[in-house]
Amino acid sequence: MPAISERKYYIDWIRVIAFSLLIFFHCAMPFVVFGWEVKNRETSLGLSRLIWWMHQWRLPLLFFISGVSIHFSLKNRSVIAFAGERVVRLLIPLLFAMLFVIPLQVYFEKLQKGLITGSYISFYPTVWSFVPYPDGTLSWSHMWFVVYLFVFCILLLPVFALFKIKSIKSGKEKLARILSQPLPAFVLVIPLTIYYFTLYLTYPEQQSLLDDWFLFVFSLTLLFYGYLLGGSIRFWECCEKYRFYFLGIAVVCIIYLFYGYWWSMNLPKQQNNDMYLFGTLSSIHIWSLILSVSGFAKRHLNFTNRFLKYANQAVYPFYILHQTLIVAFGYYVVQWPFPIFIKLLVLIILCFSSLVLIYQFLIKPFMLPRILYGLKPKEKKTQSTAAAGIPAQAVG
Repeated sequence: MPAISERKYYIDWIRVIAFSLLIFFHCAMPFVVFGWEVKNRETSLGLSRLIWWMHQWRLPLLFFISGVSIHFSLKNRSVIAFAGERVVRLLIPLLFAMLFVIPLQVYFEKLQKGLITGSYISFYPTVWSFVPYPDGTLSWSHMWFVVYLFVFCILLLPVFALFKIKSIKSGKEKLARILSQPLPAFVLVIPLTIYYFTLYLTYPEQQSLLDDWFLFVFSLTLLFYGYLLGGSIRFWECCEKYRFYFLGIAVVCIIYLFYGYWWSMNLPKQQNNDMYLFGTLSSIHIWSLILSVSGFAKRHLNFTNRFLKYANQAVYPFYILHQTLIVAFGYYVVQWPFPIFIKLLVLIILCFSSLVLIYQFLIKPFMLPRILYGLKPKEKKTQSTAAAGIPAQAVG
């Protein structure tokens, strides 16, 4: 199987675009019918339906792309070096965020719910009691994606080491070549469907790592798919060639899922034929959408510009900070006597502008903040992360 050698900017574009959707996603959360850290008095059912649909595929896509980036990362470093790099780029920013970034959003959540009074200065020392949320203040909140990504990387280290062996690596490449065709690629939907059948009802999504087996194995599988297929030129060519077919399959599934389940938010609650249909369509929808997005990105986004170079570096610090800023601003915005659309637009503008200012003037120029927010100590004027073998920026 020929290896990908030249820079593949479309992988970075997928990551950056998915993150941009993440900001919209979380800015919309105060206005949807499901619970979140801060809530508006009025909610929008239409916005809720859109957000629910986005939730089905956005994180699976990012786990898949993270697996792709792991493939490139391991091409240029040993497994031991990779493990050390994961600690620096994932674990250190996670701990920093839990202790110094996320407590602010816990403060505003508890403040709005009337669970506390007083200033943040008086509230913050509760973090150091190390009592987990919701009883205490310590939480990984939106950083759950980084938690899972770090655990997946550590768990898969023996697998990554095996695939460094020439004969086993050759077998991996042959398997990737077989799966880089439209029908064999769809065989990979079978494990995802089985997870729906066996784990979806028993272990509903909690983002808590423990006792969260459906989300855990589903995400781990997609990350492995990205690692397995990401280095195959034929895989990306297959996605590009059949992108409209994959999109068509996804759209058919989306229409039925909205008609049968998402429009009324009436999801299966029993292990019956209805559950099996839901699980089959959901897994096909997610996987075909990932293939379609990969194909359209390959076709139209294999280029770089100043925005991509900037965003590709900024995306991880933006991810770490964004939800805390949204909750803090949202606490005040939801109190305004304006329509939901106006509040949502203001929240998006406040979030993006604050992220740019903080990154540009407080993180990017200084070594210590760069390390704490998952960047390398010094900015390097190089190619894209995915192409250069730099590890995937954790975005979720």
